[in-house]
Parts: sequence; C-alpha cells; structure tokens
Amino acid sequence: MSRRFLELLAREASAVEFEGPIVEARAQGADPATIEELEQAKVEALKVRALLRRRARREAELSALYDTAGDLAALRDLDAVLEAIVHRARQLLATDIAYMTLHDPEQGDTYMRVTDGSISAKFRALRLAMGAGLGGLVAQTATPYATADYFADARFRHKGHIDEAVKEEGLVAILGVPLRLGQRVIGVLMAANRSARPFHQEEVSLLASLAAHAAVAIDNARLLQETRNALEELSQAHRTARAHGEAVERAALAHDRMTSLVLRGGGIEDVAAVVTEVLGGSLAVLDDLGRPITGDVGELDAGVFEAAQASRALGRTVRRGDLLIASVDVGGEPLCTLILRSDDADERILERAALVSALLLLFRRSVAEAEGRVRGELLEDLISRPGSPGLADRARRLGVDLRAPHVVVVARHGGQRERAAFWASSHAAVRHGLAAGRGDEVVLLLPGVDAGGLAQRVAAELSASLHTPATAGAAPARLPDSTGAGAGVGGVAEAYQEARRCAEALIALGRAGDGASPAELGFVGLLVGDGRDVRGFVGRVVGAVIDYDARRGTALTDTLAAYFGTGGSPSRTAEAMHIHVNTVTQRLDRIGKLLGDGWLEPERALEIQLALRLHRLGHTSTTQTVGSDSI
Repeated sequence: MSRRFLELLAREASAVEFEGPIVEARAQGADPATIEELEQAKVEALKVRALLRRRARREAELSALYDTAGDLAALRDLDAVLEAIVHRARQLLATDIAYMTLHDPEQGDTYMRVTDGSISAKFRALRLAMGAGLGGLVAQTATPYATADYFADARFRHKGHIDEAVKEEGLVAILGVPLRLGQRVIGVLMAANRSARPFHQEEVSLLASLAAHAAVAIDNARLLQETRNALEELSQAHRTARAHGEAVERAALAHDRMTSLVLRGGGIEDVAAVVTEVLGGSLAVLDDLGRPITGDVGELDAGVFEAAQASRALGRTVRRGDLLIASVDVGGEPLCTLILRSDDADERILERAALVSALLLLFRRSVAEAEGRVRGELLEDLISRPGSPGLADRARRLGVDLRAPHVVVVARHGGQRERAAFWASSHAAVRHGLAAGRGDEVVLLLPGVDAGGLAQRVAAELSASLHTPATAGAAPARLPDSTGAGAGVGGVAEAYQEARRCAEALIALGRAGDGASPAELGFVGLLVGDGRDVRGFVGRVVGAVIDYDARRGTALTDTLAAYFGTGGSPSRTAEAMHIHVNTVTQRLDRIGKLLGDGWLEPERALEIQLALRLHRLGHTSTTQTVGSDSI
C-alpha cells in the first residue's frame, strides 16, 4: 500500500486523494494495525508532498529573482523593468493585482507608478499621503504591513477617497513592502486580493526581494541619468572654455582627452595620467573597498575616508588638508574615490575625472557580469542538458577546451549568494574555466587533474572572501571517449553530482570549511564517488599487509580478519586459527608496524574491516598466499 502513496506523489495528486488507500483498506476489512500503518504512511506522504510543493514554489521564486536581476543588468527602459517586477510579484504571490507607488518629494506623498491587474481608473490615479492607508503607513514607517481584510483593519488611517478607490477596485487583502535605498524609502510595492486571505512570512520576504530589485532599477536609472547630465555638463564646459580663460580651457581640454581615452578603450590609469598631467601633483584612485586601483598618495587616515563619504553625500569635491577628494557612489554604496595631492585647486576637473572613472568601472562591471552569465549558462547546460548540441563549440569560444582534463568543484556556503557568485566567476575566468551559482552553492569547472587540491584551494579562498566557512567537494570530469569529439561534455553532469555528494559528506562529517574529493574521504568516498575505486581504497587501507603476505608467504591478512572477527581477542583469534596466542601477538605487532600508529582507533578500524571484507569478496585483483605461520 505504501506504493500507492508513492504513485500519488509521482502524479502530484491532491491531498484528499491520499485518503483513498485507507478507505479501500477499511472496505476490505483490514485489521486496525494495518489501518494505523496506512495512516502513518499517509501522514509521511503528505509531508513529502508539502515539501515538494514548497521547493517547487521556491524554485519559481528564485527563477523570477534571477530573471529580474537579468533585467537590471540589461537595463534599457526603466518602465519595462518595473512593469516586469510588478507582474512577477502578482504571479508569484498568486494575487489578483500588484502595484507600485513612488514617493513624490515635491508634494510629499506617493503616487501610483505601475499597476498589474487593475480595473479601476480611479485606483490607478490614486495618491496616498504619508501615513494614510496601508501604502501610506508602509511608506511612513518603512516596515512591511499586511491585512487580510482592509476595511476591518484599524491599524492605519482610512481616508474617504482612498477607501472609495479600494472599494471600486474590489480589494480586500493587501500586502505592502517598502522600496528602500539605504535608509530612505522611495516607494511601496504591494500585492492585493479581491477576497480575504492571509499573507505568510515567506510571501512577505519574496515581495521584499522584488522591492529591493525595483529600488536598484530606479537607482540605476538615476545614476545613468546623472552620468548623462555630467557628460552634458562636460560638453558645456568645453564650449565655454575659450571665453572664460585659460583655466576653463584647460578643463575642457582635460574633458576631451578623458572622453577620447574612454572611446579608444583606455582605462582608469589613462584617465589618472591626464589629471596629473593637467593639474600636476599625485593622484590615487580607490575602488569601492578603499583599495588603490592606481597611484599612491601615501598613507591615508580615517579622516580621508570620512571626507570621501561627505563627497558622495554632497556630490562634489571635498578638501582635507592638502588633498582634494572626489567620490562617486551607486545605490548608496561607494564606487570609486579620487584623491589628489596638488597645489592646483581646479575641483571641476577632478569631479569630471571621478565621473569618467565611475563610468569605466560600471562598464567593466557590466562586461564582467555579462561574461559571467554566459559562462554560467554554459555550465548550467553542461550539467542539466549535456546532450544539447554545440556545447563544446560554445566552450571553445570562451577559451575552455573540454578535451583537456577538468575538475568540477561544488562549494557550499552560508548565504551571501551574490558575493559568492562574483568570487566564483572571477576565479573561473582567471583559470580559464566556468562558474555558476546554484542556490546556496557555487559550481566551478576548472582545468586540472588534482581534484582534492582544487577543492581545498576553493574552500580556503572562498571562505576568506565570504568571512564564513565554505565547504567544497570536487570530482574529475571523466572523458566519455578517447576520440576528442565532444569529449568532456558528458562527464560534467556526473562529476557535478559526485562533487555535490562529496561536499554534503564533508558537512555531515563535521568538516565544514574544508575541501576534498572522494579519494580523500576514505570509505565514505566509496559511498559518494561515482567511480567507486574499490581497488584503490583497499590498497590505501590494508595494501601494506596484503603485499607483505604476498612477498613473505605469511598469513597476516587472515590473522587481521580473524582478530576483528573475534571481537579483538588474541586468545579467541588463536583458537580460531589453531595457532598459539604468542604467534597471534607477534603477528599483531607486525601488522601494527605495517599499518602505523592508531590502526585500532574506531574510525580507522572501521575502514580496515571494510577493506578486508571487500578484499575477501574479490573486488580487487590483489591475491595473497598463505604459506606458513611465520611473520
């Protein structure tokens, strides 16, 4: 009967159908014990069904967030991205309507920006004062709010025109989450039903994630517009330079040169060279973490970084001592900082150089993200669709030769998915490999043959980057044939599964933060490895004893097996082998020397017994000859 429940799970039957086997058993007169057993099986099956449904929903949510991130990376039309986010919110939460309001700083309220599923013109034209209605309350408190029955909820101020619009739209249950940029709320993302329903915590978290993406899209559009405005300002400075003297002329010339450098493919070092040539002195460019990209102005104290923060807040150059500091941010996070030590105080040139440097960094980031997506998609296809045509050609265009030996590394981490994915993409690009993020793990396909060494290196470096333990399992991607035609394509999927099991085994063994391949896991490696190198395992564990018997004609292997078989008793071993107990003791001493210290420790003893059993079952070609009782 348990098979019936598995069949119901396989065809995704409704919950009520799981009562069928119990009803049939009762109709057939089954005894109470059988009925009780079926009831228990039904409960477990329903638990599995609920888990599968939650995982399917989570996969859909992650896919939507991945698509949203892709929309942001290819941002062309802000309206299209926001409409996509609102539409996905409505689909994933299965609500009748989803909508987004944005803050109007001039009027001090919020207005309807995007709607999906709305049927009321009055509702689409609605404006919410801060604190009024559920949306106004979310905007005012920067806290998610949900109500299962809007008109019966007294936690927020009901306004006549708001209630009329909500009633005309027919809404009952509403959930709203804030769109935040740093500590500032720029709007509210909401999902609503035309019938009463509760909103669960995971739905609140999902809508908050989509709101975060929407906030990034809005901020990216702001930054792009600011960059366009800055470039336009540079052009204006060039047109007026001739009329306002040598200083303005020099600023225009610097602007022309930096723009020309960018168009010719120049880098930040070239921009810095222009600045120092025009203004003199020394210039340093720092990245988002305050590390030097180019230049050196000596040791910097905390006051310099405070000045950089002030520059980002003010949007202009800040002076500290003999230093001029210009810093640019994106989404409230620093992007680059220029620090100039010079007697020339032309702040406008430095500000423009900072904007051009920021534009270059954004472009580099976009290119790196695009290449990372291409490499990640290829690795996903190698894992999920190894039979797809053209995989080897796609890899070749990315500089990856699948005919060469490769290793698949699966690294489990405790969150920080974006940072982990960025690290994996950068690491794979440097090593001419591939990388992809998959939930709470990153997958790398790297050239090489030392699976264990690569796993340990990835675990150590990723742990250092994330400041939290990352556990890596690795397995070689075995070539399916020796012709070279499509070689390596079919082996990636199997190697991924083996590497993943290896990482799971490390965590189960309490070795989080470590890296290994199945070969380094002892007998556990036999369970997780696809290759199941029994010969190699037996050789590593008891090969020294077997070889000694083969060379000397002794019976150490049989003695060792009998010793474990009698519970570790030398006297019972002697009786079982019909030899003197002193002979047993001498043989055990010899075995201890061959196997090394600690061979009787529980874990080591378990491996030895398993290796002996495999050896006796004939899983290896190693043979021994028992010729005497000598040692």
